Amino acid sequence: MKSSKISLLALSGLLLLSTSCDKDLLEQVNPNEPSTGQFWNTANDADRAVLAVYSGQQIFSTYSLYWHFATTGRTDESFTSTPDPFLNQYLVFRQVSSTDGRSAFLWNDTYRMIFRANQVLTKVPAIQMDEAVKKRILAEALFLRGLCYYELGLLFGNVPLVTTLADANTRVPQVTQDEVYAQVIRDLTEAKADLPLTYDANNKGRATRGAAAALMGKVFMQQRRWAEASTQFAEVISSGQYALVPNYADNFTESNENNSESVYEVQFSGVNKNFGQDFAGAAEGNERAQFFSPFPIGFGDVEVRRWLFQEFSDLTPSGGVDPRRDVTIFSATGTPRIYGQNFGLGGLNLNPSRMFWRKYANDRTRTFEDFFSGINIRLIRYADVLLMQAEALNEQGQTSAALPLLNQVRQRPSVGLVPLTGTFTQASMREQIRHERVTELAGEGVRWSDLVRYGLFDTADGLNELRARDADFNNFVAPRNKLLPIPQTDIDIDRNLRQNPGY
Repeated sequence: MKSSKISLLALSGLLLLSTSCDKDLLEQVNPNEPSTGQFWNTANDADRAVLAVYSGQQIFSTYSLYWHFATTGRTDESFTSTPDPFLNQYLVFRQVSSTDGRSAFLWNDTYRMIFRANQVLTKVPAIQMDEAVKKRILAEALFLRGLCYYELGLLFGNVPLVTTLADANTRVPQVTQDEVYAQVIRDLTEAKADLPLTYDANNKGRATRGAAAALMGKVFMQQRRWAEASTQFAEVISSGQYALVPNYADNFTESNENNSESVYEVQFSGVNKNFGQDFAGAAEGNERAQFFSPFPIGFGDVEVRRWLFQEFSDLTPSGGVDPRRDVTIFSATGTPRIYGQNFGLGGLNLNPSRMFWRKYANDRTRTFEDFFSGINIRLIRYADVLLMQAEALNEQGQTSAALPLLNQVRQRPSVGLVPLTGTFTQASMREQIRHERVTELAGEGVRWSDLVRYGLFDTADGLNELRARDADFNNFVAPRNKLLPIPQTDIDIDRNLRQNPGY
């Protein structure tokens, strides 16, 4: 599954020859091009088609790069000094145009994945093949469509809901965020029935039953449906399929991918260094490190806020600092040598007050970054499931049941923090869980959904809390900046689409 680049773009039409005015010549088909009539016939076609849905996750505008800008770069964890004026506006909430390329590409390529998933769901049922395999492939497509709509609902709000095979003339209603989430839950509920608990080594990276349950729990969390979320997380925890890896850093390197802590991760490979994506033979690399690593190793477009560095205040029994800090962040204090050079004078000559993201960086194995990192993005980790379960239980008044889950995360062998003890109120446990989510999950793309769920974008007090940590939130205008703009090109095509407020 590590390499899953399959191009289906040619399956949607016929190549017309224009060498003559003769009508018959114009209607001939290139015999070397696959067509929809030749495809969708075998079990291999079905598998290739679902792999093409997975491959959409590797595009720079989805989980290779732009998703990270949207879910980490725009949060209070980060800030930017990028000279790129358009990226700067995007990251510091000065974007007011609905024509911004990053939002549009993220939107377009997420819908491209949905189109491919709908192809699978429409075409595969008619293929004569092993029924158990067919059900699993359809379930994988449902999971991936559900994941796409989860991201669209979270980031864009009210979006068109396309659940059938569309063409250029298709127009569907724009539905509310809650209706989007309801579709995600339907897709995941159906997918869970036919997804396996695990795969053999050759198919690691495909969606599992645990991944569907965890994602469904995340949807319920965003709706504050705590009991329903807790049921899904309990299913993941009780499955026996997952465990925290002893070494925290193994969650962010290429050497220990698809490990026991991985509930769902996006597969990347740095082997093929051909520029371009989403066609046969194209690159399948992760571009995050090139843009997030310090200049001149990378572009240094996204830096770490100092409050986050200071948040790692918990100590080990021997009085040492939380070991996760220096796995998460490049700093002159914690990582004085990076990429084989000194952080400051005589090396990269970085200002010692600056800090950058170390997660998903290749500094342990090489002295450079490029656009072809092979490190998988761990989209859902078991530690995240444990902390979400703690939050769901606490919000239901089961505060004492949350405490062991926090200590489980805090006390993995490579972290080994002093365990939490004593009695917590619901309010004090809520604050503790929020702290634990920062120190465990910072920089992994969960912070934006956390801030939305906490309601910090919705009140003056919440925004003041964010501004105290991140001056960029002085630019935040509610409700505009809570959602990304719907691309103007889509509104021009379908006049029934309504733009998000403020754009």
